[in-house]
Amino acid sequence: MRVAQMLMVSSSALMLSGCMQQPNTTKISSQGERPIQIELNQVSPKKSEGTAQNEGNEMVFEVGYGKNGVGCIGSTFEEGVTPLGTFKVNAIMSKDRFEMDETLIKQSGKTNEYLSENLFNNMNSIDFKGDGETGEYGSGYISLTPIPSTPQPFSFNEYDGTYRWYSFAIHGTNDETRIGKRITGGCINMNNKEISKLIKSINLGDKVIVRSNQPCSP
Repeated sequence: MRVAQMLMVSSSALMLSGCMQQPNTTKISSQGERPIQIELNQVSPKKSEGTAQNEGNEMVFEVGYGKNGVGCIGSTFEEGVTPLGTFKVNAIMSKDRFEMDETLIKQSGKTNEYLSENLFNNMNSIDFKGDGETGEYGSGYISLTPIPSTPQPFSFNEYDGTYRWYSFAIHGTNDETRIGKRITGGCINMNNKEISKLIKSINLGDKVIVRSNQPCSP
């Protein structure tokens, strides 16, 4: 009986030791329960701004948005139109960080390692405007998917022979004079210093709410 008790105590100690040796790798977003808020001003685009939590403080940042205005909640993404509504982060990309929803990784047909090493660099190497300049996503790209899910044209594909991910996103820019203007292809852009900060404080699944006090396009 004494031997059995000793074996039980020993076994319990080993189990406890094993649990203690496993590090907690879960990342806690500084956004907590508060979503990132973006308010688009269609009368005065310069006043369009976002707010987010960053290192315990509220971060306020100026944004640019779609050259063709804003789309109503639940609308399908269209070129030049920034959709309103609630979204969640499904991919985070920069030169220092890559995270993507597992369902998207499977959809891509590539490995996580390949995407981590190549996807953001590939995307940022494309000259979308045809002006000889690249780096149009600046220092980071935060992909967004609508809640509830609605049909969207987003996909992994090739653009001018370069493999990339196409989605609605918040991203940086290679021309910061575009911030605060109605000028983008539909995405929300920020200056590079601020999106680099934002990328450090968010995680997959964080919510982003995009609003406007003016009428939207159906």
